Amino acid sequence: MNVVLAFDCAITGLGAALLRDGALLAVHREEGRDQAARLMPVVARLFETAGLDRRAVTLLAVTVGPGSFTGVRVGLAAARGLAIALDVPLAGIATTDVLLAQAGTDDAVGDRLAVAAIDTHLGDWFCALGAPQDPSPFVASTEALAEKLQGRSCRVVGLEAVRLAAALEALGIDATAQATLLDPVVLARLATERDAEDWRRRNRAEGLPRPLYLRGVNITLPDGQRRTVD
Repeated sequence: MNVVLAFDCAITGLGAALLRDGALLAVHREEGRDQAARLMPVVARLFETAGLDRRAVTLLAVTVGPGSFTGVRVGLAAARGLAIALDVPLAGIATTDVLLAQAGTDDAVGDRLAVAAIDTHLGDWFCALGAPQDPSPFVASTEALAEKLQGRSCRVVGLEAVRLAAALEALGIDATAQATLLDPVVLARLATERDAEDWRRRNRAEGLPRPLYLRGVNITLPDGQRRTVD
């Protein structure tokens, strides 16, 4: 029996899912803040709903970013603690990989290039393109993203997809939107593309997953000024 617990706090709110042998047992999605206070009670409710003990888990999966600094840290800290306590492997998956996988489940994508996009709230976007030759996440302004697309039609996937697609349209890019929260079920299924023992070997060789940051951390100083630190 393979039981996967997957959760995400990296973008907004939180999502969590519990699967057994690929079948969904329980799922929870919500927007908002205070993930640190709500995550573990949500996880406990998943196990209660599924009628499972948490010691039945054989693999944990968590998003490692890019996304909110606090959200990424909350999710990773909880996942690392559970992995050690339960002695199970931990799969770290990029948020952009999950969003691109969600785009792949939508028939309306057609021949359009999928673009995973997460608003940084600093005037630009964390992005990744659904192209084998260019899969790595990056930071880009709307204008820089339009240049990178080189006129290709695209489908923007993410919570703020409608706004970014409209801005790309204004720059001459044929863009449509798939507005969606990150799906923890897709996260779990991406993690199971590797065998649990493969993840365990990777954890031993590389350590438990680390945060994926694409820029320094933005902090607020005592005088109210904001600055980015590495």
